[in-house]
Amino acid sequence: MQFGRFGRVGQIVGWAGFLAAVAALSGCTTLATAMYIFKGTDVDAEFSGLRDKRVAVVCRPVANLEIRSQNAARQIAQTLSQLLGQRVSRIEVIDQQEVADWTDNNLWEEYVEVGQALNADLVVGVDLERFSILEGQTIYRGKADVAVMVYDCHNGQRVYEKHLPQIVYPPNHVVSASEQREAEFRRRFVRVVADQVGRLFYRHDRYADFARDADALH
Repeated sequence: MQFGRFGRVGQIVGWAGFLAAVAALSGCTTLATAMYIFKGTDVDAEFSGLRDKRVAVVCRPVANLEIRSQNAARQIAQTLSQLLGQRVSRIEVIDQQEVADWTDNNLWEEYVEVGQALNADLVVGVDLERFSILEGQTIYRGKADVAVMVYDCHNGQRVYEKHLPQIVYPPNHVVSASEQREAEFRRRFVRVVADQVGRLFYRHDRYADFARDADALH
């Protein structure tokens, strides 16, 4: 155990020496490149307060989307719950069936009401303002607009809010209905939307989106 700890220290010292040598030989530009290689391409979460918390995830469509997007909202909430459970340390995510049972059987207006009823510490609320997968009768291209909020269920205060840029999948082309079944395309797009929201709360690769076009074709 001691050997591993000091081995890690040795690695850090070695990298520091390498970076210093690069700086001396090649100047700031190469140093910046070396730092980029050393640090990697991961981006920290914008909001890291979900750790060690009991969290309820709720997604709801806005009024004019409610009927046709209710299933999409539930699928996004389910997938987002899974992603948070996998990628946020020591989080306890309330089961989506428990969330759905309460929201279906109670009148509520504010996300914090749901979290408080389920004894959550925090509730992640997602307003689904737009969700569509058809760009034509036989062409798929997903588009979604979402706003994300986090509420402290103990004091009822909103502690975080973000309106994401429009999510488009695939970003640079369309998918023909002859190439992919609608259910499969919808499943992929739901995961894209959930992951875009999830990245606000966990560390992620800043360049992961570059693979979206290729992913949509397979």
